[in-house]
Amino acid sequence: MRFFRNYLLLIIVIAVSSCGIKRSTTNTSHKSIEEKYAHLLGVSKENISNKKLYAFIDEWLRTPYKYGGKTKKGVDCSGVTTIIYKEVFGKEIIGSSSSMYNQCSAISKEKLQEGDLVFFKIDAKEISHVGIYLQNNKFVHATTKAGVMIDDLNEEYYRKYFEGGGKIK
Repeated sequence: MRFFRNYLLLIIVIAVSSCGIKRSTTNTSHKSIEEKYAHLLGVSKENISNKKLYAFIDEWLRTPYKYGGKTKKGVDCSGVTTIIYKEVFGKEIIGSSSSMYNQCSAISKEKLQEGDLVFFKIDAKEISHVGIYLQNNKFVHATTKAGVMIDDLNEEYYRKYFEGGGKIK
């Protein structure tokens, strides 16, 4: 009798905990790409028109950083920029962030549009970091600490090192 009671209690505990896990994973999967990125970028859902871009970002978000990397096992800033340009925009850009800068026509921060490149001089005399402008001062890039992520150009760190925007020639 005691064995049966303990067995029944174990079954109830497993059933209750399983239901909780299932419920929590189901709730987060209902957001569309448009809803998710509208929220992250602080824009309306209608502003998320390049679904291919945001679906790509969604797949690569949090991919770890690896210098010289170009795979989901690890990628650096120029690598993720090269891949996005090829897969989403159908354009070939190659090289380091510095050479990408030289392939661009300069544009001011105020004139940045989705898909433009943003460049930074971080601890260097030349361009050492690149990202892709999204909307509302947000950009996607690969960082050494958190991998592929979205940040805001208005954050103090990025304001300090921002060098300029560029449009591929």
